Amino acid sequence: MNKNRTTHAMAGVLMVVFIMAFLIVTGRFLYIQASGEVDGVSLDEWAKKVRTTAYTLDAERGKIYDKNGMMLAYDMPTFRMYAIVDEAYSENLEEPQHVVDPVETADKLAPLLNADRDYLLERLNNGLSNEKAKQIEFGTIGKGISIQTKEEIDALKLPGINFVRENIRYYPNGMFASHIIGFARETNPEDDEEAEAEIEGVAGIEREMNELLKGKNGFISYQRDIYNKKLLKPNEIIQLPDNGDDVYLTIDQKIQTLLEDVLSQVDEKYAPERMTAIVMNPKTGEIIAMSNRPSYNPNNPANVKNWYNDAISTPFEPGSTIKMFTWAAAIESGVYKGSDSYKSGQYQISNNITPVKDFNGGKGWGVISYDEGFARSSNVAASKLVWEIMGPETFLEYLKAFDFDKPSGIDLPGEVTGQILYNWPLEKITTSFGQGSTATPIQIMKAATAIANDGKMVQPYVIDKIVDPDTGTIIENHETTVVGEPISKETAQQVRELLVSAVQSEHATGSRFHLDDYSVGGKTGTAQIPNPDQPGYLTGNENYVFSFLGMAPADDPELMMYVSVKQPTLEFESGVEPGSAPVSFIFNNVMENALHYLNIDPDRGESTNDVKASEIPNVVGKSVSSVKETLTKIGVNYTVVGSGNKVVGISVEEGTKVLPNERVLILTDHPTMPDILGWSLRDVLKLSEMMELETEPLGNGFVITQSIEPGSDLSKGAYLGVELKTPKELKEMEVKGDESSEAEETEAEESADSFE
Repeated sequence: MNKNRTTHAMAGVLMVVFIMAFLIVTGRFLYIQASGEVDGVSLDEWAKKVRTTAYTLDAERGKIYDKNGMMLAYDMPTFRMYAIVDEAYSENLEEPQHVVDPVETADKLAPLLNADRDYLLERLNNGLSNEKAKQIEFGTIGKGISIQTKEEIDALKLPGINFVRENIRYYPNGMFASHIIGFARETNPEDDEEAEAEIEGVAGIEREMNELLKGKNGFISYQRDIYNKKLLKPNEIIQLPDNGDDVYLTIDQKIQTLLEDVLSQVDEKYAPERMTAIVMNPKTGEIIAMSNRPSYNPNNPANVKNWYNDAISTPFEPGSTIKMFTWAAAIESGVYKGSDSYKSGQYQISNNITPVKDFNGGKGWGVISYDEGFARSSNVAASKLVWEIMGPETFLEYLKAFDFDKPSGIDLPGEVTGQILYNWPLEKITTSFGQGSTATPIQIMKAATAIANDGKMVQPYVIDKIVDPDTGTIIENHETTVVGEPISKETAQQVRELLVSAVQSEHATGSRFHLDDYSVGGKTGTAQIPNPDQPGYLTGNENYVFSFLGMAPADDPELMMYVSVKQPTLEFESGVEPGSAPVSFIFNNVMENALHYLNIDPDRGESTNDVKASEIPNVVGKSVSSVKETLTKIGVNYTVVGSGNKVVGISVEEGTKVLPNERVLILTDHPTMPDILGWSLRDVLKLSEMMELETEPLGNGFVITQSIEPGSDLSKGAYLGVELKTPKELKEMEVKGDESSEAEETEAEESADSFE
């Protein structure tokens, strides 16, 4: 009886437990059915997520063009290679999906990637031996692979080798206006490792206009079954990407190319510490060309010696180019009489103040007029104008009217403003001839537009317009902005006459800055460099910043150019070479050719426009001999690619104007590899584009080695590797080579002595 009662009691307990469990489960189901949620997760949303597949539609980053539509930066599709090393990927499959034979794989990949076979094999073996590894990558060797190379690797049908498409930002002209264009690179958000990589602007216009350039990605989503097939009613959603806007610069590719080439020549010959050059339209404020040395290749910004755009970011004591504003202030204030005379040589306002000396050691030129003092670049004349004739406070007002106390407002990142040092009497005097106070080249150029433009000072700019690439609509069009009128039209004309005297008169310090067909007005500058180790300035014939600001035609300037060269290596064999030699070489070459190229009428001498800017005729289909004769006659610098008798292509379009320094490539019906030693990267890329070569440049500057022997047959798609060195690097190599030779000779002599 007791046993039965116990059994019935246990059965009752179990019944109660079962009923409670049933009620809990049933209640849970009823709750889920009513609420549609489990642990706060919507089942409807979860089901949609499981059934829905989605992927991103990448927006194309906007392109950067020059003023005439020449492409300077764009997204180039490339591929990143990876290898699957986990055998699980091949389970139950007829064809293996992972790397089966690492030796064969490395052997076949190495020549196509121009990579070290042992490196590839090591990477593969490390991946295969790592039980946790699913797939591996190959570092920089496996990135940036062209579509042609990818197709060649695909044809090998190597198990486990796969590719991911990714865009890279490409700059077809290499080291061209790099401090203006800047560069963009792929970045991952630091706080989200799973986030997709984006191309972000790092410097220059790429950084300044990053938000407009990068656009907005789109996406596509749809519902699928368990076999990943789209449902009949997939609830498909497509959000098209909003491509980035295109940016057109005021830069003229032809003039910028000429400037880059001339700077490279000066860099090679004089090896200066720094160089800066700006070409501007003074009537509009458009920057037509701008470059610095050292520079860099934005396609491979490694070992960069100078990130700064010195034209806008490096203030320095400008020297005598400031005198044009000193004289302008004196004239505008109504106190200047150019025929009045003064005693040149030295000037001291009190016994406690260091005397100011003229640049010829304080000897001066006796009693001369203030007009002659400007032509001779007299420091004493500038000092007396400020201290005695118009007064320091009046001069300070004009310095501020010329905006030397504020940034130029140019549409580039990283602008730094100079400083007006004007606290003590000596500082007020030295500022009159460009010492003590600092300014950037772009500040000086902006101020000088008032002189070139009849008193109207305009804001410099490099962005011409912004265009919607899908519709062609101009979103923003830059217009000239007058930011001040520090002087009158009459004063501007008088200062321009003084600038002409500083170049063309018998006393001119700027007599080297002479153009064949155009009158030039301008002012030289020889700025001292502060000594970093002790108070005072560096000494020596080379320890200066030599500069020149010039405008032409002088009566009504259409172009204005500033050039500065810091610490060039001058020649001493036959006397001391003047510091203005490298500066004038840059100015004269670029200005003369640029004025002709822009079809600006000469105002002196006969026009040589047919030689200065040559128009390419129709040459395709004609004989090589006749084309060579034609191009020689019109002064074109050309290189024939091949040994054929018929021209099948040319590197520039018919009707295009080319400048003397620009290399034109003529492709014959039997192309062979030319000797490209000494070529710039820009010229190498022209050849690469014509022959669709897979070109891999290493370094910057000029070609010193080429992988294809000159005279070899050249076929489309061939691989061309080139090594480049800057002029400075070449000089350093020569010095090391000389030192090595001397060391070897010394060692040989010591050995001989020992033997004796």
